[in-house]
Amino acid sequence: MKKELFKSIILLGQIFLISCSTNVKNNQSEQQTESLSDLTFDLPVKKYILKNGLRLLVVENKKLPIVSYYTYFDVGGRFESRENKTTGATHFLEHMMFKGAKKYKAGDFEAIVEGNGGRGNAYTTFDSTVYYESFPKNILPTIIDVEADRMGNLTLEEKSFESERLVVLEERKMRYENSPVGKLFLAMMQEVFKGSPYGGSVIGEVKDLNSLTRDQIYKFFQTFYAPNNAIVVVVGDVNASNVYRMVKNKYGKLTFNKELEGLKTKLDQKSKYNFSSFKPKEIQLNAMAKNPIFISAYKGVKLNSREALVLDLLSSMLSGGVSSHLHQKYVEAKRPLFSSIGLSNYNLKNSGVVFLKGNLLKGTSLSRVRRLIKKESKRFCSDKVLTQRELQKTLNKYMVDYYSGLTSNSGIASFVGLRESLFGDYEYYKKELEIYSNISLDEIKKSCKKLFNSGEGIFLHVWEKNPKKKVLKF
Repeated sequence: MKKELFKSIILLGQIFLISCSTNVKNNQSEQQTESLSDLTFDLPVKKYILKNGLRLLVVENKKLPIVSYYTYFDVGGRFESRENKTTGATHFLEHMMFKGAKKYKAGDFEAIVEGNGGRGNAYTTFDSTVYYESFPKNILPTIIDVEADRMGNLTLEEKSFESERLVVLEERKMRYENSPVGKLFLAMMQEVFKGSPYGGSVIGEVKDLNSLTRDQIYKFFQTFYAPNNAIVVVVGDVNASNVYRMVKNKYGKLTFNKELEGLKTKLDQKSKYNFSSFKPKEIQLNAMAKNPIFISAYKGVKLNSREALVLDLLSSMLSGGVSSHLHQKYVEAKRPLFSSIGLSNYNLKNSGVVFLKGNLLKGTSLSRVRRLIKKESKRFCSDKVLTQRELQKTLNKYMVDYYSGLTSNSGIASFVGLRESLFGDYEYYKKELEIYSNISLDEIKKSCKKLFNSGEGIFLHVWEKNPKKKVLKF
């Protein structure tokens, strides 16, 4: 890493020690917040763009003879269609990417990576699909060849396709049907984002998973796994010019999809994300939860916005750790109501949701909790709860976590890859740091009041004593 980064970490430590003093005054805290703007740094990223649109980001780190290799595709659950019964297609395709291509057959990928002491996996979200591996540097040429092969020549062999369908269905059952928290989260997404591409699960609906055909999945592959929809990130003991040469040689022949941008614009109309169906209500769910678990959900904001960072700070100020307001008031109280409680800010590319989640203690009334949340949420924004000291403590923790994520090849690859993928610029972190450095306490209070102004969101709860059929109350 560069000297600037180490200098920033040292400065961060100084700020952390100063602000933890028990005699911090408001004017001192304000000065410390301003000094966060000094925590800038430059990651030594070399960026290349192939003629077919593939973006390549390389970071040379000669410290150890290992490499991390990440591939990002701009496709996720939001590009699927309930009308065409293709929910879950991108996640299903993610599974099939490990089942063989033209040159490297099923099992070859794992044998190459794990057989050389490496590891690899993948994940799908509503906004993107990501594949990642870490391995000894000597097999980088082979990894590039494997990745280019499966990006361009996936086979989708019929027997593997059907067996993987069962794996995906079992994964859905484990995450949602058999998980009280998963069932609760899914119901929240369905209600908050009703009528929106985010109104469901990335895994997909069971009826669609049962009916998805090989042709439908292959169409997704041909459409979205084009080089002009992909970003490759390589971090480790490499020479950037050599990596570019190898990537150009293996990926350069893949075909550019000239119809892609027009299709994505059509599928991703911003009017689909306007919370048109959002209205306060109570939803009862049944699952094997001995004590009730609840979520109170509120309208959030999209990822690429200043308010998204403001809400991040707000959620951490209210529920970040055992010293936070929510934990002290409702968990550590003389008469506690919950075994745990927390506020989360979930930002997506085109929208978002902020939700309060709590696990009730035995004997705590759900109706009381709903009334309490409606009443108490307005008090979360008070001067006694949201203080300058709490803001500074939260900022310090954010910066520590921010830099700690850059201590490994995989951490750096994920850091720059996510920003290049979601914001179109791997250097977006500089804007993030600038925003964090000048977010004021008044701004956080304003966002808090806006969020909880109505006093009520969508209140959902799951419990073994709830009716077995989903129940809605307005």
